[in-house]
Amino acid sequence: MFKRPRRNRKSQVIRSMVEETRLSTKDFIFPLFLLEGKKKKAAVKAMPGIYRYSTDLLLKEIESCMNLGINAFDIFPVVDEKHKDKEATKSYDPNFFYLKALKKIKKEFPEACIMTDVAMDPYSIDGHDGLVQDGKILNDETLEILGEMALAQADTGIDIIGPSDMMDGRVEFIRELLDEEGHQDVSIMSYTAKYASAFYGPFRDALDSAPKAGDKKTYQMNPANQREAIIEADLDEEEGADFLMVKPALAYLDIIKLLKDNYDLPIAAYNVSGEYSMIKAAAEKGWLDGESAMLESLLSIKRAGANVILSYFAKEFGELS
Repeated sequence: MFKRPRRNRKSQVIRSMVEETRLSTKDFIFPLFLLEGKKKKAAVKAMPGIYRYSTDLLLKEIESCMNLGINAFDIFPVVDEKHKDKEATKSYDPNFFYLKALKKIKKEFPEACIMTDVAMDPYSIDGHDGLVQDGKILNDETLEILGEMALAQADTGIDIIGPSDMMDGRVEFIRELLDEEGHQDVSIMSYTAKYASAFYGPFRDALDSAPKAGDKKTYQMNPANQREAIIEADLDEEEGADFLMVKPALAYLDIIKLLKDNYDLPIAAYNVSGEYSMIKAAAEKGWLDGESAMLESLLSIKRAGANVILSYFAKEFGELS
């Protein structure tokens, strides 16, 4: 045998030299949950190791992560029921704790990359990403609210806006509004192929943002569909997106590769809460090696073609690096 592939696997040094895919802390965006108030830190029960923080403690968490080489963060607000209404009006109130916190974060850490999420569900009494009327999610009427939300977030100085709502035309609507208001430098990371997935449960528990009635299948994508992702990606690219995102990641590695092979824009993938919690729960039971499973799953996302990985494992990965 002249060809023996095992020769390139015979030592750790050689394996490292020839490995095709490498993970770095630079690949990650770390999702964080923000609470109203001070000196608050509350565990997310369904996500071991993940917490909700008030602004003062969130600043310390961000500093801790940056010391590990994690420099990008996606900040999600935990909105009390008393602040919610049909039209998500608190989402664009400059005096609301979330927008004030974003300003403070950018002032404290101007070198950090801060991403925000644009969708109505955290602020809506209906728990849907769009405006609900007579049990129907209204598309075009929702765009006006999303635009107000995106503009208010951009005004705080954040770097990337992530429209996660899956309303038709929202990327173009937001891009035009941001440009008109002088925010040409604010990027859009579009949730391009966001599937109606069973893996979002722990996240919705963390934000208390589950739909009060119905589901999200009229606007999030059918898990059975692959080619539909091309339709969504074509639209988002034309409308001005700077990144294309696939969500979830592990059950949709084929979609990550599909977009990577067909588009020149950077591809992001969201390693969602359910994917995180499955590994954590199995590790707690002793059914698998949690650290190895984490690294292998993150590597698979990068190998499939993701330039950027949003993951609750980001800090844990940084601590190992």
